[in-house]
Amino acid sequence: MARRKKGNPVHGWLILDKPLGATSTQALGAVKRIYEAQKAGHAGTLDPLATGILPIAFGEATKTVSFAVDGEKAYRFTVRWGQETNTDDAEGDVVNRSDKRPARADIEAILPEFTGEISQRPPAFSAIKVEGNRAYDLAREGEILELEPRLVVIEELRLVDTPDSNTAVFEAECGKGTYVRALARDFGRRLGCYGHVIKLRRTRVGPFSEDDAVTLDELREAAAPENGGDIGQFLLPVESALADLQELMVSQQDASNLAMGRSVLVRGRDAPVMSGPVFATFKGRLVALGEIEKGALHPTRVFNLAG
Repeated sequence: MARRKKGNPVHGWLILDKPLGATSTQALGAVKRIYEAQKAGHAGTLDPLATGILPIAFGEATKTVSFAVDGEKAYRFTVRWGQETNTDDAEGDVVNRSDKRPARADIEAILPEFTGEISQRPPAFSAIKVEGNRAYDLAREGEILELEPRLVVIEELRLVDTPDSNTAVFEAECGKGTYVRALARDFGRRLGCYGHVIKLRRTRVGPFSEDDAVTLDELREAAAPENGGDIGQFLLPVESALADLQELMVSQQDASNLAMGRSVLVRGRDAPVMSGPVFATFKGRLVALGEIEKGALHPTRVFNLAG
């Protein structure tokens, strides 16, 4: 007899506004406990000193996490000039200092150099694996790391404020694998004044934005019995992460075949002209992810959602 899974079979996305000081794992654990969910995971780690959008997938939504992780992200961050730290943020030890402070015009002048496809060396204190070990673990043990540069894409980069001579506020829209802390470090080196991130907020992950977000306090308040315990109101559909894919509506028979991992034909007089990755639905219910090739849909993931 199969062992019964602990918790509730919750399915969908919860877009958490992660609080300052919590790790992504801690935030995920808190949300999972509130929902008493069987299965949950998050899309895109945020540092403890960062706040903002942390998409959390429940149940069948965990099958779509990669689509959120691979999506474009947006950040608002504050850089403090005059100091570079070994973590590239305010948690680390100062390793370089300068009395120089950049003028606003000088800051704006370098931004085009950091826009588009650029080569970026990740921070030593990062989750990148080095010979099977996390870089931050090796760095904490005192190992001096020079991680290999990687190509990342910065779609947009804006200087939005200079509150004083010591700080500047930026907004960035960037692709997968970009480290905002590394941007701050490299800005400071390029300007000859050093710099590190003192405040960081993620404002968007793929299709998820601050308009979708809920705080832990709001969740806990809604979960209280005296308030009705209605926390389902905050869940978005499983297919919310698939906004960049085409939708293919299928028949009941095709839905049954897809659910069993079988390919189905999409050819015919009324068939849509499609190719590449799609998600299939039947009467609004997500059935499968797959690829259309030569007039057939080949499922790559199937979903077990009641409907």
